[in-house]
Amino acid sequence: MLKIVTDSTSDIPRDIAKDLGITIVPCYVRFGEEEYRDGIDLKIKDFYPKLISSKIHPNTAQPSPGDFVDVYNRLSKSTDRIVSIHISSKLSGVYNSALQAKKLVNSKCQIEVVDSFFNSVGLGLIVIAAAKLAKSGATAQSVLEEVTEAISQVKMLGMFDTLKYMIRGGRTTKLKGTLVSVIGVKPMLTFRDGEVVQAGLARTYLKGMDKLVTYVKNNMPITDLAIAHSAFEEGAMSLKKRLVDIFPGDKILISELGPALGVHGGPGVLLLALRQEQ
Repeated sequence: MLKIVTDSTSDIPRDIAKDLGITIVPCYVRFGEEEYRDGIDLKIKDFYPKLISSKIHPNTAQPSPGDFVDVYNRLSKSTDRIVSIHISSKLSGVYNSALQAKKLVNSKCQIEVVDSFFNSVGLGLIVIAAAKLAKSGATAQSVLEEVTEAISQVKMLGMFDTLKYMIRGGRTTKLKGTLVSVIGVKPMLTFRDGEVVQAGLARTYLKGMDKLVTYVKNNMPITDLAIAHSAFEEGAMSLKKRLVDIFPGDKILISELGPALGVHGGPGVLLLALRQEQ
């Protein structure tokens, strides 16, 4: 059976990854001289309090090619095909690290490295779809076709409590104008061609929730739906409660924004990813 690999920016809950046989390669989070592997050395429950209290704004780094080589070599002992799906190459160097590693693997295992053009649960939905098909015994070609189709069908919209963490990390160069200057509103961000772009403003969380619910309604019918939050479980559950009238609640994936992305979003983020039915 072929193996599915992704990185920790996919925000796939560990129990789901284990059940589907997904291997998650951790990104790195650095607070000054302290370096942590996302989700391994630094858990979500410890990260946000540290982010808020630390005088040092953390930065992130992609897994090294060597990290991927170690994973690919280990998996190649039990498979001859690997599909490795990662965060948008316009946002991170993870994809390039995986490509470099592919050239360094000392085995006959065939490795396909895919740029998802998304992050967080957008990437997560694509990876989960691939893993479910792989687990059913599908061929690598079928899995790759499913991944390509999923990438074309996934859409994302997010509401941020503040952009101050993005500003600190220098991630707002493409978010121009009033979005970063208006105080007291909730920025709405989405994806376009693999990049994070403006999607308007919400004056309150309630208004932002309205926009998220409307976004789902406007993209129906959909096959998959996921919500990610950063230290804001109450908001995620409130959003889910509003969505169950238009999509089965037991099919809505709830996830947490991990440290690798939480560095830039901070607490109070709500992300929505959906896959349109076509």
